[in-house]
Amino acid sequence: QVQLVESGGGLVQPGGSLRLSCAASGGTFSSYAMEWFRQAPGKEREFVAAISRSAESTIYADSVKGRFTISRDNAKNTVYLQMNSLKPEDTAVYYCAANGRVSTMANYMNYWGKGTLVTVSS
Repeated sequence: QVQLVESGGGLVQPGGSLRLSCAASGGTFSSYAMEWFRQAPGKEREFVAAISRSAESTIYADSVKGRFTISRDNAKNTVYLQMNSLKPEDTAVYYCAANGRVSTMANYMNYWGKGTLVTVSS
């Protein structure tokens, strides 16, 4: 059983930056592709970014491409989401997830963290 714990959320002004972290335990981290999803109030959970097991490939939602960067450190069992040029519409609870192969579909994820809130507001 894999446990995922997100951190790094908070309040940031438009145009600012945040880096989210997701620490994994209880499994072999390098065996899992890792994803970030987000859910804004009143909206469905949506895909943000994904990274393959050895970081050789990444996928981004069009809405964050060029602003967000996903990365991972398999030695630290941690995946990151660097978020730059943040916009009010990026406000959401951000979740990390793990599964056997890269996917953009929430239904395919095997494990989820509890989320961290990101608020972009002046």
